[in-house]
Amino acid sequence: MSKYGFLDVLDKALAKDFTYDYEINWDKKNHVVEIFYLLDVENPGVAVTDTEDDTQASSENISFEDAVVFYNPEKSKIAVEEYLASFPYEPKKGLSQEFVTYFVAFLQETADNELDALTDFLSSDAAEFAGTFDLESFEKGRASLVEKTFFAYPRY
Repeated sequence: MSKYGFLDVLDKALAKDFTYDYEINWDKKNHVVEIFYLLDVENPGVAVTDTEDDTQASSENISFEDAVVFYNPEKSKIAVEEYLASFPYEPKKGLSQEFVTYFVAFLQETADNELDALTDFLSSDAAEFAGTFDLESFEKGRASLVEKTFFAYPRY
């Protein structure tokens, strides 16, 4: 586990406690770990387009992808606005087991809420849908964490 540091810890926690399809992308050169996850909902018969290329989406199921990112504030070059949420980490200290456990539980709750909001969106007259991450609630819960066991940024 030490070779891949917090990457292994994140993957194991997500596999155990996150119920949606996800993918972890590790950009070694940019010192970034991205977590993409996919929400699928049955289309109630509305016309939906993909905002990336304005093509017609499936008439059967609608998939929505969102992402969060962990980054090194000194070395990473990212556009934080492209992510649902972004989290800096200290390279040598990394992330704690306690933080990862809390993060995965909060991400599960966030994805559950997004799925509900996506379902509501599809039966509404709204023109656009975007996920939300309640950073204030996240930070409030994080403040009560007692972090003891840390895993550094992955080594390769």
